[in-house]
Amino acid sequence: MPTQKLPLRTNRATDKDAPLKEDIRLLGRLLGEVIRQQEGETVFEIVETIRQTAVRFRRESDPQAGADLDRLLKKLTRDQTNAVVRAFSYFSHLANIAEDQHHNRRRRAYLLAGSAPQAGSIAATLHKLDTAGVSGKAVQSFFADALISPVLTAHPTEVQRKSILDAGREVARLLAARDLPMTAGEKNRNTELLHAEVAKLWQTRMLRYSKLTVDDEIENALSFYRITFLRELPGLMDDIESEITTQYPHSRRHPLPPFLQMGSWIGGDRDGNPNVNASTMTRAMSRQSTTILDFYLEEVHALGAELSISTLLVSVSTELQAMADASPDQSPHRTDEPYRRALITVYARLAATARKLGVQNILRQEVGSQEAYEDAAGFIADLNVIAASLRANHGLPLTRPRLDTLRRAAEIFGFHLATLDMRQSSDVHERVLSELFRAAGVVADYAALNEEEKRTLLLAELAQPRLLYSPYLNYSYETNSELSVIRMAKTVREQFGQRAIRNYIISHTETVSDLLEVFLLQKETGLLRIGDGSATAEAELMVIPLFETIPDLQNAPVIMDGMLSIPRIRALVSRQGDLQEVMLGYSDSNKDGGFLTSNWELYKAEVGLVEVFEKHDVKLRLFHGRGGTVGRGGGPSHEAILAQPAGTVNGQFRLTEQGEIIASKFSNPEIGRRNLELVVAAVMEASLTPGKTDVKYTRRLAEFEDIMGQLSAHAYQAYRNLVYETPGFTDYFFAATPIAEIAELNIGSRPASRKSTRRIEDLRAIPWGFSWGQCRLLLPGWYGFGSAVHAWLGDDKSRTKKITLLRAMLKEWPFFSTLLSNMDMVLAKTDLAVASRYASLVPDKKLRNAIFKRIVAEHELVTESLAMITGSRERLANNPTLARSIKNRFAYLDPLNHLQVELIKRHRSWKEQDREPDIRVHRGIHLSINGIAAGLRNTG
Repeated sequence: MPTQKLPLRTNRATDKDAPLKEDIRLLGRLLGEVIRQQEGETVFEIVETIRQTAVRFRRESDPQAGADLDRLLKKLTRDQTNAVVRAFSYFSHLANIAEDQHHNRRRRAYLLAGSAPQAGSIAATLHKLDTAGVSGKAVQSFFADALISPVLTAHPTEVQRKSILDAGREVARLLAARDLPMTAGEKNRNTELLHAEVAKLWQTRMLRYSKLTVDDEIENALSFYRITFLRELPGLMDDIESEITTQYPHSRRHPLPPFLQMGSWIGGDRDGNPNVNASTMTRAMSRQSTTILDFYLEEVHALGAELSISTLLVSVSTELQAMADASPDQSPHRTDEPYRRALITVYARLAATARKLGVQNILRQEVGSQEAYEDAAGFIADLNVIAASLRANHGLPLTRPRLDTLRRAAEIFGFHLATLDMRQSSDVHERVLSELFRAAGVVADYAALNEEEKRTLLLAELAQPRLLYSPYLNYSYETNSELSVIRMAKTVREQFGQRAIRNYIISHTETVSDLLEVFLLQKETGLLRIGDGSATAEAELMVIPLFETIPDLQNAPVIMDGMLSIPRIRALVSRQGDLQEVMLGYSDSNKDGGFLTSNWELYKAEVGLVEVFEKHDVKLRLFHGRGGTVGRGGGPSHEAILAQPAGTVNGQFRLTEQGEIIASKFSNPEIGRRNLELVVAAVMEASLTPGKTDVKYTRRLAEFEDIMGQLSAHAYQAYRNLVYETPGFTDYFFAATPIAEIAELNIGSRPASRKSTRRIEDLRAIPWGFSWGQCRLLLPGWYGFGSAVHAWLGDDKSRTKKITLLRAMLKEWPFFSTLLSNMDMVLAKTDLAVASRYASLVPDKKLRNAIFKRIVAEHELVTESLAMITGSRERLANNPTLARSIKNRFAYLDPLNHLQVELIKRHRSWKEQDREPDIRVHRGIHLSINGIAAGLRNTG
């Protein structure tokens, strides 16, 4: 089986990675046994030969190895090819599981050793803040006004099926069990169960044979709530309260408000997805509500079993007794058990609430009937009565773990589970309003008006009590659909609570009128009431601009200043607590201007927005649209948050979790908790750490920012010249990456392109980055940096001084050090030898050589520049654990790349000959895409 050639024995006492190596060896052996049993000795030997040849091709740069690999791959039958692809793909998945388990193992070992709090933990952050002079009162105040919200999104790079994830979790559970003391018989039984899970994986289809629907995406996301969020969010908040008490023992303790809340785009994001409408939004919220109510019902039932307290032995509060007396349960066996009777009442009310909100099947029938809760506050109030009675009557230990966790969950999740964001493109809003204005006889061609004319018209309409829409006129499908979606938002809020939907995001925000249009659409659908004037007007949904491209980011401060300068709009912002959210898009800005310029323009936009919001006395909340790859804003969240410009966090932070990154972060509860903790800790530190205001620092920062601006200009020119100005680059991209094959894969409900063209401008940023990851170039995460540094340094006498400045930027400026750290990680995964095989797919030899030669030259400049600044030519020298992890993957990742190239050649050859493509080849390509994505881990 394709497992590394590891020593047969490892010293667990001195080698901290010994357990990981043992786990990988065990899983590799089990997978090998399964392949032997089910595919035969011949396939097993082929797999191992391919692995060894691929290793030789990498390590020795041996041309003969490349020829041998070509010969091996071409000899494979179609069935053998798919078996080999599956073998390496499954080993990627199993190695990931072993690695995640090892992270958990090492963290527990660290904690058990009684060492100082782990970096990035809540405990370490509170200690750091205390040392910096931040008081316990200031920490409590921070949480009183904070909102930290991971937002799950569905994107066309989520390649793993839920069935595979479920089996993977069982493998993880069994691996974790092996760390506990076991008899020989127990260990053998554990190994048998692992063998069974690996065999099940091998016999489980890795791919979807039908395209994902929005409903499928909703269900996939909800599985992570059951696995991780429902218990880990309340548990994390309990831990934070405890850590605050430990660090600040003399500060008055206050219960934490539900500052940590979940968000979702799945079912509400219409931008470019014709499959999302009013019905999907309703189904999304109904399924979310069902998920959380099922959880509450199970927990209340379990609590009833646990709280067997008898009034013959202890007293209860008057309020608790009243709840018990109102119980429909008349069993004589429970007359002295008021907690159980009270919980039977709570259960019956929850069941009634579930039916009221559309839950079809309640697994456990309630005793008697009760009125439904009006909202989650009523449910929380009943739980508080139970908790207060226990605390007052010697039952404090009984409130933990279940009751307090349930109370906390109810505060966090309500009856809606997660806030569902709405999103649509600004050009759609313009078309809808153009039709409404024309039909109402207000203006014949709204779209033709200039910006000033649009603003004047929109503000006049916002002041009008009458509507543009008439039920007696006929409108286009698009207009009716858009209005029905917004009307549905009002219905959802009335049914599931105000937190169910509260944000409306506008993609491609380019002008103030783009924002005013959504205010007017809210008025048309009853979500904005004008009242007696601007002072009493109120909009139910916050209108949030999304600035994505480089020009949009540059204009963001001007646009927000224009919006907040309008008295009527400023009054609406005042009614939402003088708080306004702005979303920043990492993906499109990167595709538009490259890695360096995208990051720099995001930084500048944030600084400019802080100045504008301070001018208008409005609190800024930034929503970071980060993807999985570094090219799309990915990378470690903790470091990214700490690298934000001063004043841009302030306890308000939302960020997207996209694609297979959701599974990577949250399919294991322990790892999920750690990832959530890292985000919360970073937001705390960034918000509360006293800023540097001395003149020396300010001047130094200004100098660094000036240098960064110059570097960005050079990088932008290099990137744009390659991607948008080089003749034939689009043809090269479509030939040298599996973008066409990715578009055929059933991995998302959203099309890969916004329009049916081959223009890079029209391609979604997500498959753009995903494709570069598959061919192992990961170009969006580094291209242009080398040219920028080379051009800025020049050849003059100041070169040495400039290099010193770049090194100072790395040491003193978190923004720059995080930028280089992320790029370093990307370069560690980049492989020009593998990428050269993808380049061979380009039929035009002259074009292939010209473009690949430029990419190689830039890669050399980037690695030289990074080595010059960091002082190390070794990739990830400061993160040896990650370096080992990436290096260890190559042995089973490289063969997948080589196989993918061979399969793409066959597939495209048949298409060119107008032959019917072989389904096995097609399937093999998609299997390889899945395996490579798993091996790289953050490719979406």
